[in-house]
Amino acid sequence: MKTNINISYVIFLAATAALGGLLFGFDIAIITGAGPFLTEHFNLSDLSLGWAFSSLLFGCAVGATVAGRLTDFYGRKKILLVVAALFAITSLGTGAAPTFTFFIMARFIGGLAVGGASILSPLYIAEISPPSLRGRMGTLYQMSIVTGILISYAINYLLRDAGSANWRWMFITGVIPSVLFFAMLLSAPETPRYLFMAGKEQQGFVILERIAGRESAEFEASEIRASLLNKRRAWRDLLRPGIRRAVLVGFCLAILVQVSGVNTIIDYAPAILKSAGWKIDAALFSTLIIGLTNFIFTFVSFWAIDRYGRKPLYIIGSLGMTAALVALMWAALMARFQNAAVLVYILVYLAFFSSCIGPVFWTLVAEIFPNDLRGTAMVVPVLAQWIANAAVVLFFPLAFNQIGKGITFGFLAVLALAQALFTWFFVPETKNKPLEEIEEYWKRVAASGAALRAGKGSSL
Repeated sequence: MKTNINISYVIFLAATAALGGLLFGFDIAIITGAGPFLTEHFNLSDLSLGWAFSSLLFGCAVGATVAGRLTDFYGRKKILLVVAALFAITSLGTGAAPTFTFFIMARFIGGLAVGGASILSPLYIAEISPPSLRGRMGTLYQMSIVTGILISYAINYLLRDAGSANWRWMFITGVIPSVLFFAMLLSAPETPRYLFMAGKEQQGFVILERIAGRESAEFEASEIRASLLNKRRAWRDLLRPGIRRAVLVGFCLAILVQVSGVNTIIDYAPAILKSAGWKIDAALFSTLIIGLTNFIFTFVSFWAIDRYGRKPLYIIGSLGMTAALVALMWAALMARFQNAAVLVYILVYLAFFSSCIGPVFWTLVAEIFPNDLRGTAMVVPVLAQWIANAAVVLFFPLAFNQIGKGITFGFLAVLALAQALFTWFFVPETKNKPLEEIEEYWKRVAASGAALRAGKGSSL
């Protein structure tokens, strides 16, 4: 089959959708530098501070659930436009919050947008990317997330001495990328797979042809039609044999990616470093180093994900994170939780996460589900990771300050190791496989399991 991939067009579409990731990263991390000033302004306790950080994440869980269902009925593009508008409105609302209750409400509503972007952006990228480029295009989303984190860290540092209202301006700056995201979406098309689902095959075919040429478009169109023959979108269809295992794998990966601690590092880096003896200015400056490390090592995944595959990267990254968390645990238990060493361990942890885990997770969860249920099915891992994220971020200050640093980091290390083991035993390799072929893999797994159970039953 002859393919003439229009690389510049694919990159434009993927980069447009990936801007949702930039806003995701920005909204998640902007509170990192604002946290110390929020604590002083609203006189927050440990649990109140955890609520200030995690309220956005609980909104994310709701946003992911709603967006996942709506996108199968109204399309990817329309819901992304709503998400972009919500980003802008809530950035203003959070910055202008007159009370802590108003602040929490604005952060929660902002979480609806972040949750929507977390499911729609990688889904859009997966559906417009040819198999040979899908891994690298998927990493654009994670690169945008870490870019948003880096930008927010830079804004935090630059506004640290901007007066008592500095934290307000930190949040308000989010309006600028929100407007850019909305404007770029206006010139992007709907995904071809959604158009086929909606009965607009001619429009979908035109986009497929523009992406990879006529011959490839004809092949892709036939594959999409075949995968949509039994089009069903009810929640109960997530339990059908051809998808049930994929849903379970996505769910477990989503829980593990959060409970192994990445957002405790991203969100609470200044607090962790202050506890290691850093002054507030130095701690905020160190977040720039953390953000830059996060950004640079994400490029490793862009180079490696379609070369070495998803599964090897995931295992290597999980083991590297485990080692870094064990080092942090040892430092805390041995009373050596001090200055530069703590920063080094954090940077090692983030290097493994950024190069191996973050990009692969968002690529995998958009790949492993069938066309007719992808939007609905993605709700499960995305919702799970937001709930796990919210719980970890809510209780981390309490655990860190009252249960103890060593125990907290040790717990995270055990879960990072569990992530490596789960990937080894249960996660399939999806490198260079068409989405429809991945769907067939899960059907074969289901058929094999059914045959095995039937054989065991007959032997009894």
